[in-house]
Amino acid sequence: MTGRNGYDAYEGAGELLRALAAPIRLAIVSELAQGERCVHELVEQLGAPQPLVSQHLRVLRGAGVVRGSRRGREIAYALVDEHVAHIVADAVSHAGEGTRT
Repeated sequence: MTGRNGYDAYEGAGELLRALAAPIRLAIVSELAQGERCVHELVEQLGAPQPLVSQHLRVLRGAGVVRGSRRGREIAYALVDEHVAHIVADAVSHAGEGTRT
């Protein structure tokens, strides 16, 4: 690690985890792990209102987790890095393990 006392990587990880902190954002990342999706496809899959999905996509885009590319009249969203999908899948799996005793 480099930078101020070697914490730059931890700060970046903290920002990523804050961006993923909302359950709907975790669900969006899980959906995008399957491939590109337009907003209407995410709305249909998640059962969430379009403005809410768009707002959370904006947060994920701002954090550099997703990118959008124009597909005709729509924007198709995709994960920037597949590592994020693994982080989310592991977190969801771990949370499920916590319910078993």
